[in-house]
Amino acid sequence: MNYKKASGPPAVPKTVRRLLSGAAVLALAATLAGCGTAGDGRVKLDFFQFKPEAVAQFDKIVADFESANPGIDVVINNVPDPDTAIRTLLVKDKTPDVMTLNGNGNFGDLSKACVFADLSDQPSAKRIIPSVQDILNGLGTCHGNETNGLPFANNASGVLYNPDIFAKYGVQVPQTWDEFIAAADTFKANGVDPFYITLKDAWTVLPSYVNLAGNLMPADFFDDVRSAGWTPATGQFSFEKNGSEAATKLAKLFSYAQPGAESAGYNDGNAAFGAGKSAMYLQGSFAIPAIRAANPDAKIKSFPYPTTNDPAKNTLVSGVDVTLAIGKDTKHPAEARKFVDYLMSPAVLDYYAAAQSSLTPVSDAAPSTDPALAGMQGFFNDGRVIGYFDHHVPPSIPLAPLLQQFVLDGKQPEFLSRMDHEFEKVAARTITKKDQ
Repeated sequence: MNYKKASGPPAVPKTVRRLLSGAAVLALAATLAGCGTAGDGRVKLDFFQFKPEAVAQFDKIVADFESANPGIDVVINNVPDPDTAIRTLLVKDKTPDVMTLNGNGNFGDLSKACVFADLSDQPSAKRIIPSVQDILNGLGTCHGNETNGLPFANNASGVLYNPDIFAKYGVQVPQTWDEFIAAADTFKANGVDPFYITLKDAWTVLPSYVNLAGNLMPADFFDDVRSAGWTPATGQFSFEKNGSEAATKLAKLFSYAQPGAESAGYNDGNAAFGAGKSAMYLQGSFAIPAIRAANPDAKIKSFPYPTTNDPAKNTLVSGVDVTLAIGKDTKHPAEARKFVDYLMSPAVLDYYAAAQSSLTPVSDAAPSTDPALAGMQGFFNDGRVIGYFDHHVPPSIPLAPLLQQFVLDGKQPEFLSRMDHEFEKVAARTITKKDQ
């Protein structure tokens, strides 16, 4: 379909306009370097880079690429508030040539709007672990059959633990839910906080919930509750029908909260766990660099959540922390694809993974030497992974605050009913748009 007007700038697809409605017009959009040719004759690529903690790594990667490819000038744009920034650039017809984006629901929505190139024929695409690509593609793709992003780095939402504390009290890494709770009870009985809970920041409840809900609720749950016309009464699935076990187990974990958990934030938790003030920490691999920044000598190991009493059913929740994408209408597709293939080269992937404590989503990756990741690496390599439950929750639904309220007040029926009500409102708006 041709979206261009008869005259003037290209029109923005209707799907993209809906996604971009309400986005702030950032000064960034006016100052970003555009596609074209540098003054010295080199091809200039606009590289959108969203991770502030990885600026140094991407600076080095780009410098090495430019040294090996002197005809290409990669202009790095490190952006704040990336979700808003990329939407603003799209509505202003300033889609970057190459992008790093978080592989979340926002990426899926933009992919469905067909603003990214199809990378299924990219040589590096053949090396990606299929289950990881499935997680990304499952969020949404153009026409439902393209590959609009390549996984560059994955995180894992498991349980971090202190091996010295486990050894001191003779606790083995739990393989079942009952063993998980027994371990927590052992630590509590010995005056050790089982977990360091950080309820000041609502989002810190999410890592536990996505593991429980993702493993305990139906795999096709969102196919039903996100369909047009869904209601809790008429739908096959609902939070009230299918979410009780996950909610009950979430409440159980958070019942071990230490005194003052309500005023403890994420940074407090990183520092406390790094200092050995709890046996376990309900955060994923993404917290490891911050913990080590607080205490370089922190003792950290990990294991996937045992959400049931059948170890064979244990899976690792993993998300594509960094996704590589190319603008669909880039004026320099050959150079953009060359840069992406360089980013996906084994040396670059291994360098980034070591620096950021991430999992590398390709079959030929070097084994991680980080002991903090060892307990999750095998599940990842074997493809025993599922994606993040919350990536399928529309941003209009305040999931994190609702979870925070639930673990504080314990009102489970109200939480489940509210979630159903929020999804019913989304379904109603979907019907309205469809009928217009």
